[in-house]
Amino acid sequence: MKLTYNIQGGDFTHAGHPSSEVKKVLKQLGIEGKTIKNIVIALYEAEVNVVAHAWKGVVDVEIDENKITVLVNDEGPGIPDIDLAMQAGYSTASDKVREMGFGAGMGLPNIKKNTDELLIETEIGKGTKVKMVNYFS
Repeated sequence: MKLTYNIQGGDFTHAGHPSSEVKKVLKQLGIEGKTIKNIVIALYEAEVNVVAHAWKGVVDVEIDENKITVLVNDEGPGIPDIDLAMQAGYSTASDKVREMGFGAGMGLPNIKKNTDELLIETEIGKGTKVKMVNYFS
């Protein structure tokens, strides 16, 4: 099963739509609750990162009998230092984003914590690709 969602940078009103839809599908498929929770947390964090930092992005989800693979590709500034960005509390979010309650620097650490596999590729001035994989128990 394949699903695709578009994300618009700066659109905090709709942040969380893809993760909510994926949650519904996984529940219908009978996936275990803890696995769903981990996937939804990781996807939501990735969505908010696109909304907060990029111009736009696309979420591609592929679900098979053993796993879910989520690809989040954005067009944005890229991540200058992935190792630094992976540290809890590090954030490059604007003051405006922080005033809305986002940008605490926990996005990438939470994604890593809630996925079985994580791959991040980034190019400054072009964007970032995040691949998340969770295996079904």
